[in-house]
Amino acid sequence: MPRPFGRNPNALRDVTLETGVTRYAEGSCLAKFGHTHVLCTASVEENVPPWMRGSNKGWVTGEYGMLPRSTHSRMRREASSGKQSGRTQEIQRLIGRSLRAVVDLKALGERQITVDCDVIQADGGTRTAAITGAWVALKMATKYLMEEGVLDADPVYGQLAAISCGVIDGECRLDLEYEEDSRAEADANFVLTADGAIVEIQATAEDRPIPEAAFGELFELAKAGVADLSVLQRSALGL
Repeated sequence: MPRPFGRNPNALRDVTLETGVTRYAEGSCLAKFGHTHVLCTASVEENVPPWMRGSNKGWVTGEYGMLPRSTHSRMRREASSGKQSGRTQEIQRLIGRSLRAVVDLKALGERQITVDCDVIQADGGTRTAAITGAWVALKMATKYLMEEGVLDADPVYGQLAAISCGVIDGECRLDLEYEEDSRAEADANFVLTADGAIVEIQATAEDRPIPEAAFGELFELAKAGVADLSVLQRSALGL
């Protein structure tokens, strides 16, 4: 069956990365992947978690949440139930791990940067959009620290982005929308550096095991997609 909006199998959705969208955060990016919109804000704190005190290293972490009406029907705020869902915890740990993979924590000094990723509107690929926008917000925050004379050099030494891929009706496709993701035979989330090195891969067979050849095709789609996203990230930052 044809893809939504007639996209080719190897085509991203319309992607925009808008920076400076909030007044107070040291870094911010509104990442739009088609109808999936995620607001990413990076906040600098002059402290670290208790277990890191005296280590002469900083920390980068992520938090993730979906607004109550980000989907077709209203969901309850997780705060009202008194705990985060397992999905939320898993995604925010993924965001934090991904960002730390390209940060020199020692060069950051004993301070923490928290990147909050709030899903305003969801149509598949919220975690990958969050990671892509989070890197932009993080980069803005470290630039701010350098401009303020707090840091001499940028501790963010690498660039990364993330994208989803999947197998639908036997066809490998890039950047799945919810309509596709909900019926995929297999789906995967790839977190890669700008030059294609692997940070993390999450892959699941929903219907039948993924053949090695199909996984290889998904990986190639992801590398090309992340390369395109990397160009958009640099453009958003004026690099």
